[in-house]
Amino acid sequence: MRGILAQVRSYERSVQLLMVNQFTINLGFYMLMPYLAAHLSGTLGMAGWTVGLVLGVRNFSQQGMFLVGGTLADRLGCKPMIVAGCLLRTAGFAALGLVDSLPALLAASAATGLAGALFNPAVRAYLAADSGERRVEAFALFNVFYQAGILLGPLVGMALTGIDFRVTCLVAAGIFALLSVVQIRALPARGADGAKEGRDEGRQGVLAQWRGILANRPFLLFSAAMTGSYVMTFQIYLALPLEVRRLGGEGPFGTGAVALLFAVSGLSTILLQTRVTAWCRARTEPGRALTLGLLTMGTAFVPLLLATAVPVPDGGAARWLLAAVPPVLAALLLAAGTMIAYPFEMDTVVRLSGDRLVATHYGLYNTVCGIGITVGNLLTGAALDAARTAGLPALPWLALLALGLVCASALYGLHRTGRLHPPATKEEPEPATA
Repeated sequence: MRGILAQVRSYERSVQLLMVNQFTINLGFYMLMPYLAAHLSGTLGMAGWTVGLVLGVRNFSQQGMFLVGGTLADRLGCKPMIVAGCLLRTAGFAALGLVDSLPALLAASAATGLAGALFNPAVRAYLAADSGERRVEAFALFNVFYQAGILLGPLVGMALTGIDFRVTCLVAAGIFALLSVVQIRALPARGADGAKEGRDEGRQGVLAQWRGILANRPFLLFSAAMTGSYVMTFQIYLALPLEVRRLGGEGPFGTGAVALLFAVSGLSTILLQTRVTAWCRARTEPGRALTLGLLTMGTAFVPLLLATAVPVPDGGAARWLLAAVPPVLAALLLAAGTMIAYPFEMDTVVRLSGDRLVATHYGLYNTVCGIGITVGNLLTGAALDAARTAGLPALPWLALLALGLVCASALYGLHRTGRLHPPATKEEPEPATA
């Protein structure tokens, strides 16, 4: 941990603040969101479809508005969008704890989603601009703070929700309010703010800018290939907990085993991310690191696939081991694959943008991946249902393994054909060949 803090201190103040900001953003978000469904269905007595609607509105408003949030960051500056997003989430989280009518809850849920769409592309574009040539290492550290917030948030939320869910909402809102004040006072208005692309190309219409990005074929192909990584890593929230509970039951063991999945994923990233990134930087190219990361994610489902060949014990320690060990190994491998790929993934988005309209590129990238997650989860859910109905427990794990292999192959193809390299510009012509 001392080594991580020393690395953080080696960056300028804006980069340090952005990392702490992301930890705080995730702390506030994950101390509330895991318990929102129980509040809506339990305390407020809402029907299941209504709960799904409230949660779905948040996800839709965030994924659907990423491109707009990125565009606004490039036009108006990253700092204003970061501050606006935190202020909007302050209001949304406070409302979630204070209102009980469906229209008000939908408005609050939409506000929290829109907030994420405003600050997420802006934070990444700002970090990329101010970390300079150390961009890959900066994104590795960023992921450490990101995962630390995810790990700690639910624990704080559990303690606060034990008092009252409204207390959780108000504390989360207070965190975002404090974060807004700190960023207004301390976050420098530079980096992506006022960058040349935001001013010169601001004369160009938004639709013209979007058409230009949509014409960037390597960027779109890269975005499509990387959606598989998000589908696979999301299974720590979907398929892996379902598998644990299928075999281990809904009692204390099942709950503890699911908690272990998140602990393994978060702690391994916090402890190993910077070392993994340094190892990859020293030994391989970014395209190969991305390919290796997705291959590792695909192989995460091999332990689960092999476990389907083992007869399910009737009970006892053997059944508990079968329920816990393969999913935990899968979570560890998913975390390893993410550690390998994530810093190079974020860097590749910047390189493929040609350092122009970086926040808009991040916004479109997040939208593409968000659509991929939605479609992928629907298909994964269908595969899980089909596996139960047809008595083919290996089906979902085979499908996810195949997804990893296909996406890794696609990335390797993009790397081999040179499409992961930044486009040539007049100022930086491609070197002559002999």
